[in-house]
Amino acid sequence: MAVETWLQTLLVMLILMKTESLSVQITYVQSAIAKGAVCLDGSPPAYHLDYGFGSGSNSWLVHLEARRGTRLGSSQQMAKQIDFSGIFSNQWVMNPDFYNWNRVMVRYCDGASFTGDIEAVDPVTKLYFRGARVFNAVMEDLMEKGMKNARNAVLSGCSAGGLASILHCDSFRALLPLSTQVKCLADAGFFIDAKDVSGALHIRNFYNDVVTTHGSAKTLPRWCASRMKPGLCFFPQNVARGIRTPLFIVNAAYDTWQIKNILAPGVSDPHGLWHDCKTDITKCSDSELQTMQGFRLQFLNALNGSGVLRSRGYFINSCYAHCQTEMQETWYRSDSPVLSGKKIAEAVGNWFYDRRPFREIDCEYPCDTTCHNLIFDSQDNPFIP
Repeated sequence: MAVETWLQTLLVMLILMKTESLSVQITYVQSAIAKGAVCLDGSPPAYHLDYGFGSGSNSWLVHLEARRGTRLGSSQQMAKQIDFSGIFSNQWVMNPDFYNWNRVMVRYCDGASFTGDIEAVDPVTKLYFRGARVFNAVMEDLMEKGMKNARNAVLSGCSAGGLASILHCDSFRALLPLSTQVKCLADAGFFIDAKDVSGALHIRNFYNDVVTTHGSAKTLPRWCASRMKPGLCFFPQNVARGIRTPLFIVNAAYDTWQIKNILAPGVSDPHGLWHDCKTDITKCSDSELQTMQGFRLQFLNALNGSGVLRSRGYFINSCYAHCQTEMQETWYRSDSPVLSGKKIAEAVGNWFYDRRPFREIDCEYPCDTTCHNLIFDSQDNPFIP
């Protein structure tokens, strides 16, 4: 009897794991090649689309992928199928407000948050810097597939894609009819202009190099690029104040990418003193935690300085995390992170449908017991324990 009960429990667990994700085939935008809208290696842009149904058939969620490896410079190296979960789930119990929308994952393949636009191919690397063209070509393809008739539309993204959803927010709005309700959602894309532990402005110099290499200045929001150095317009604290389209920010105050690459990048920590702390926040020393608390305050100041509009929303928790909308465990599950009694999915859904505003900031670490804090293995791969 005990064995039978165990097998039944196992079967239920396997069914739940299966229903949490949906495998979606890749689509290549072959027509983009003739327009010069290509990935770094010259391959065509790509996306994954799961069509909506029922009341959501005329609503579109267009999500810009995060940068997760060198393979993302080529659509030929990308997985032909990816699993949709979290904000992409087609199950009401997993994704109550967007489950039946047309849900799109636009693959990241340009290296500059879809802002590059240089005609010439790099003579040394043979790379194409055409991210802005890629964005436009993908949007044109989606418009032809029905997005031009959208009743609701969200441009979202994670990490570099989250930054892209901010940079392209108003231009996305301009593509659609005035009758369409359009809003933008940036997950883990609110990167701040801050000094690292050595006192250097490493991330500012990095973004300046990206903008120069990709020729991004001419595609960044004009009001920002005309008032300051274009590289500074890669920081949402500088560019978000000029965005007119409603915007929601989901971010961990101790974002793992920012702690590892802005606060304590390897170049500023040559002896690896921050290694254990960056791998597992529970291993941080008192002084390292104090430094991280200071970084959190800088993040909150940057957020507040980006403009406080009634149409804005934010969910800023005190987790050691990165990209919380794409994973079921952090988007909408019984044990998902909570702020003011709301999970991320509930906060975003309420904000989008104007049911109630949501602008909440968590208390400082380690107060939040609902977090799914990431731990990194020896190859720097994250996992949730």
